[in-house]
Amino acid sequence: MFKNTLFAAALSGALALAAFSGAAHAQSRVYFVEPKDGATVTSPVHVKFGVDGMKIEPAGTMTEGTGHHHLLIDSGPLPKGTVIPANDTSLHYGKGQTEADVKLPPGDHTLTMQFGDGAHRSYGPEMSQTIKVHVK
Repeated sequence: MFKNTLFAAALSGALALAAFSGAAHAQSRVYFVEPKDGATVTSPVHVKFGVDGMKIEPAGTMTEGTGHHHLLIDSGPLPKGTVIPANDTSLHYGKGQTEADVKLPPGDHTLTMQFGDGAHRSYGPEMSQTIKVHVK
């Protein structure tokens, strides 16, 4: 009987911890501090990234709950686990940068901030934000 009670208590504690951990991760988010969605801006566009519930670490750090920002220009969020490409429209901030100046041609643009792990794998749409800007 004692073993069953001890097992039930351990299982209950493990389930509570898992629920708390899942809830904490569910509250994680990234967001643009600036520019705001719908803003009219000039190039270079000053971009500030924000994150709640995760810790910013440089690329290569593979600790759970950490990662760094990526900016996808004229593209949307990537599925969870997808390696984020590095090119002219997919910018990596692997040193842990939280702001940058980005050159964009005049016109309307979509900016997606995608949080990725130390191996540049996407944390998925739930750890991204997409805004639209108009460059004068």
